[in-house]
Amino acid sequence: MAAAVQAILDQNYPGKLRIVLAIGPSKDQTKQIAENLAQRDSRIVITQSPTGRTPDSLNIAIASCTEEIIVRVDAHAELSPKYIETAIETLERSGADNVGGIMAATGVTNFEKAVAAAMTSSLGVGNAAFHTGGVEGPADSVYLGVFRRTALSRVGGYDSEFTRAQDWEMNFRIRNSGGLVWFNPNLSVTYRPRPNITKLAKQYFEYGTWRREVMRQHPETKFNKSALRYYAPPLAVVGIDLGLIFGFIGLLQDSILKLGFLGPLGYVLITLFSTLTLAKKAKSGAKWLAIVLPTMQLSWGVGFLYGRSKRS
Repeated sequence: MAAAVQAILDQNYPGKLRIVLAIGPSKDQTKQIAENLAQRDSRIVITQSPTGRTPDSLNIAIASCTEEIIVRVDAHAELSPKYIETAIETLERSGADNVGGIMAATGVTNFEKAVAAAMTSSLGVGNAAFHTGGVEGPADSVYLGVFRRTALSRVGGYDSEFTRAQDWEMNFRIRNSGGLVWFNPNLSVTYRPRPNITKLAKQYFEYGTWRREVMRQHPETKFNKSALRYYAPPLAVVGIDLGLIFGFIGLLQDSILKLGFLGPLGYVLITLFSTLTLAKKAKSGAKWLAIVLPTMQLSWGVGFLYGRSKRS
């Protein structure tokens, strides 16, 4: 959190800044760190978030602000030096309600470098512009976001039900209300990936479950053009499972069903191709790619298939 706050304080922005830290229940030193930061700089204020859940914390922080422009920054994200200045210029030029840019995943350990390479490639996470880059223009969603307060008020802020995917879901409501979400690749935010397989799998499983929830609550998003990439991971999970089942049945019966093994084999070959393609980008983390890629993709797919039916 300290690094995230310092990146805000270091912004090359001539206007006034006020930093609101929404602090939830914590067993670590988060509260103490926040209080120390607030003591050192009067622009930093603290609000309490009783639940500590991301959408609740964001809404509490927004409610405590009077400014017309709201910049979302997460605790482990670091804004590039001219982020706020560029974002406000983009808001004014585009007329958008929300602007954002690149989620610049950057690893420190070899494992994190592999995850970062996968997260910033269409081979790993599909073709969302805020992951892989692209040309400036309208977007379905952007990473974090710099908002007009009027847009947040119009749609009622973040939906407190969405522990994950709350940004995509709210951007959908902004667009559905006639607003514009705008991507600018010159906006970059450093993001540090999860440090191990267990946390990575949990993260992407949750991403999958919440994506399914977005589609459940907003059925019109199921079959639009941008939604097609979301079906690839669950289809891969189903294809691998069915391929293995039919393949083993085919072995037992010595039948053509043995060709079912072509499904899992195809996925292995695609993973191998992706690993070789991304090896240079992952640098010293290349050896982890063959594990990281299927962990991200299949965890997401299983989460999507599992969904959040009858659960909070």
